Amino acid sequence: MADTMASVESTEAAEHLEGFLNKTLHLHITDGRMFVGQLKCTDNERNIILAMTHEYRQPSQVDVKLAAERHEKAGKSGNVKVDMKKRFLGLVVVPGQYITKMEVEG
Repeated sequence: MADTMASVESTEAAEHLEGFLNKTLHLHITDGRMFVGQLKCTDNERNIILAMTHEYRQPSQVDVKLAAERHEKAGKSGNVKVDMKKRFLGLVVVPGQYITKMEVEG
């Protein structure tokens, strides 16, 4: 009976994951980066393969300082907005041990 329940749960889990294939995922990892790409594959270690992937990372302190100086020179007050850095990577493998958060787009 326990084997049957485990088999049913395993099948349901696989079907649930299959529903995410080719959907756009946002993966956040421990060093603060975020990967956005289409889910192509996963494994038992939670490694995830994404296609058409973009990497987003926090701007450097130098970038923040330059943006603040430009903001100040323009005579503006209030908070300074600095966009995340973005680059196209293509096909990537994200090790499961570093994933902190996953979001499905749409």
